[in-house]
Amino acid sequence: MRKSHSSYLLISQFLLLIFFLSTAAAQEHPQMLYYTKPAGQWEETLPMGNGRLGMMPDGGVTNENIVLNDITLWSGSPQDANNYGAYKRLPEVRRLLLEGKNDEAQAIINKDFICKGAGSGNGIGAKDPFGSYQVLANLHLQFKYSGVANTGISPDNYSRKLLLNDAVAHCSYMVNGVTYTREYFTSFGDDADVIRITADKPGQINLSVSIDRPERFTAGANNSRLEISGQLDNGTGGNGMRYYGLVKAKLKDGKLSYSANALEIKDATEVILYVSAKTDYKDPLYKEQARKIMDAVLAKPYAQQKQEHTRNYQKMFNRVNITLGTKNADGLPTDERLAQFQQAPQSDTGLPVLFFQFGRYLLISSIRVGLLPPNLQGLWANQIQTPWNSDYHVDLNLQMCHWPVEVANLSELDLPLTEFVRGLMKNGSRTAKAYYNADGWIAHVIVNVWGFTEPGEAASWGSTKVGPGWLSNNLWRHYLFTQDKAYLRSIYPIIKGAAQFYNSLLIKDPKTGWLVTSPSSSPENAFYMPNGHVSSICIGPTIDNQIIRELFSNVVYAASLLKQDPAFEKYLAARLTQIPPAGQVASDGRLMEWLEDYKETEPHHRHISHLYGLYPASLITPEGTPALAEASRKTLEGRGDDGTSWSLAYKMLFWARLHDGNRAFKLYKDLMRITRKTDINYGAGGGVYPNLLSAGPPFQIDGNCGGTAAIAEMLVQSHAGFIDLLPAIPDAWKETGEVKGLKAQGNYTINMKWHEGKITDFEILAPFSKKVKVRVNGIMKLVNTKKVRV
Repeated sequence: MRKSHSSYLLISQFLLLIFFLSTAAAQEHPQMLYYTKPAGQWEETLPMGNGRLGMMPDGGVTNENIVLNDITLWSGSPQDANNYGAYKRLPEVRRLLLEGKNDEAQAIINKDFICKGAGSGNGIGAKDPFGSYQVLANLHLQFKYSGVANTGISPDNYSRKLLLNDAVAHCSYMVNGVTYTREYFTSFGDDADVIRITADKPGQINLSVSIDRPERFTAGANNSRLEISGQLDNGTGGNGMRYYGLVKAKLKDGKLSYSANALEIKDATEVILYVSAKTDYKDPLYKEQARKIMDAVLAKPYAQQKQEHTRNYQKMFNRVNITLGTKNADGLPTDERLAQFQQAPQSDTGLPVLFFQFGRYLLISSIRVGLLPPNLQGLWANQIQTPWNSDYHVDLNLQMCHWPVEVANLSELDLPLTEFVRGLMKNGSRTAKAYYNADGWIAHVIVNVWGFTEPGEAASWGSTKVGPGWLSNNLWRHYLFTQDKAYLRSIYPIIKGAAQFYNSLLIKDPKTGWLVTSPSSSPENAFYMPNGHVSSICIGPTIDNQIIRELFSNVVYAASLLKQDPAFEKYLAARLTQIPPAGQVASDGRLMEWLEDYKETEPHHRHISHLYGLYPASLITPEGTPALAEASRKTLEGRGDDGTSWSLAYKMLFWARLHDGNRAFKLYKDLMRITRKTDINYGAGGGVYPNLLSAGPPFQIDGNCGGTAAIAEMLVQSHAGFIDLLPAIPDAWKETGEVKGLKAQGNYTINMKWHEGKITDFEILAPFSKKVKVRVNGIMKLVNTKKVRV
């Protein structure tokens, strides 16, 4: 036995040496998006951002358009669209629901329980008080080349790429024997957009620089700079948010002059363009601030600016590194690589790594502590009327954007969401009283920067009430991962207010004796009633029961830990015993979406809300509730694998929680289907654009974030009371791999290596010494953490 064990150790050490060498080689592959031609549409441009500003260049040779964004730029204005008499009809609605007359109840809700006024404009509210997130400006670069006609230029050696490791984009090509190079970054050091243009022969850069936007702007050259300014529509016939941007140029050689509307540059060898911009969102001195930023950036050498940008960015990005094998097709242009992956997904284990790190890149680039959380498009938009106003949907989308934040070791990026939710409470408490005569606070499906918490314009989607509980789950996750008691104390009023709202909404179901919500709905879904009519409005949908069970438990725990609210703690604990279970199994073996076993109107609906207990909650697990886990599996089989990009990502997460790595990988392959469609889609056919942004279509960042969270969930899970290593690894990733820096609940950092699907080495790091339960290669172990300084 001893000899056999020694032989095993020698073999293991030999394999480990091979693994280390292969991993080192794999890590030499750059994480980048790469193309051999300019972008043909906005969805092919390269997204950059620093959490406030965004920039997307298309890499055009004769004419380049660079789309500029500021995460705070919204049209619209605060409004009170509450119907303050709605609650008076609540008893009638509840009576009809208990009598099984859901369609009649829904008719009342469609009349009295929707927002007043224009609401969100049914998703096209740019000219309404609800408003829309909007493009800031388009920066136009028009190049002229010596010795060639400036139409139909066909450059040689064209290359366009985005390097994720340092958040810098590049474009290079040759025209008439001269190599031109452009370098772009949205600075994490100087808070400005930076574009450097060089030629490898002196005096060969000639271009005109102008700036505009589709509406409501004034632009022109002024005092040695290019400026744009304006004021958006507030939706009531007046003026809304103001914005200001300026562009300056530094030249090596050549001549800079100003026309009425452009910067004119002739015979330069190097040009550096700087863009500074601000809005008056919580900043009345926005113009002065933009000018100060410009003065500061002009005072620094370019090399220093780039170095500071990279260093600040990498403080977050470099926390995590993963390798999923040795097969890598990063020499291919990204659009070709996506097409090849569909034909042979196991031949490119580097693409899932690229997608995972791209998701982290997008989060770092679109979130800054002290500002706003990412909207439906992060901070990137090229329109005045963005899809669905690029608002904050709180029946899944905003929450999904934050699912990878903790596990992907970007914990501080959860904080803007926390403050955003805190800011909803005042208006949300007013809405709770108006419609339900309820305590606490409510935010329905659509939310904006102006604090809109009212229901949407139709009962079928606008009456969903999962928002407070689902957002509380996000806030709670931050506590679970960080164990920050001061943070828990700060969010306690938020989650308590959410619990108070749901408690006010509960009635006793005479059939079961359970306490259930009334009226409610399962997000955006509908069912057939026995009379053949269709309804969305019901009592006690499964997701409500799961959210309330989770939320009440968390509030009880927090109150006990913080030693406050003993009476409320005791009251809520008692109410918990009367809440329906985490799920009911229907006669066909699937998890029921509603309290009654209704027939669904759309069997392949994109939302699968009744699996909330499986993810993001931990109410359903294969270990703890095997029957409900099996019912969840049958539900997913029935729903099918296709859908919008975010729905595909959500299904990946569900299958990962069910420990089916191959099925999760199949969903990942579907998610990576390339598309160029931009129409609004609610059904099958989601995928990614050539620049890896997820496509509903249109572009929605939640598919990127959900997919990133799912890849992490396939590698590490920690929701079921222990850390599970490789709980859902697919066959495609088993050969060899390494993870460094993923996080687990409890403030643990995970490093591990594997070969042939078996863990060969791992360590659990923490800022404290503690024994932690870990499942390794199917065996449960108690492991000492390795203490690290934080």
